[in-house]
Amino acid sequence: MIHNLSYRAFVYGTENEEKVREALSTLLPTAQPLKEITEGYHKNQVIILQGKITKKREIKDFLEKLQTLTPSAKKKILTELEGRMDARGNLFLRFDKQRAYLGDLLLVEHGDALHLKLKIAAYPARKEEALKVARQIFKE
Repeated sequence: MIHNLSYRAFVYGTENEEKVREALSTLLPTAQPLKEITEGYHKNQVIILQGKITKKREIKDFLEKLQTLTPSAKKKILTELEGRMDARGNLFLRFDKQRAYLGDLLLVEHGDALHLKLKIAAYPARKEEALKVARQIFKE
């Protein structure tokens, strides 16, 4: 259902990198993010943790974790599916960092989140086909 998933999290100066890593591991326990240090708008240090998961077992584990989302969260994703997916069949989701650190998955809209990009396995690789597959993932 998913070819691969890419993830990214920003660690700002006021945040603890280890806690952001723990939040990331709530979603993706096997994630081994690469660390990039960059500079923010106000010349402050920003750490970017990012990586990609391609192993079928790890993707399956993630899909099982998605099933723990509340029915209302799944419904929200289903209703917003077209807007969350690009023309190449990439589905974009964001989860609250603080809630993930506490072991809870909460879908959010703001940028200060755990960012996921799921490459939906659809043939041919068009948005219409990918939407069908994504609907199966989030159906109740």
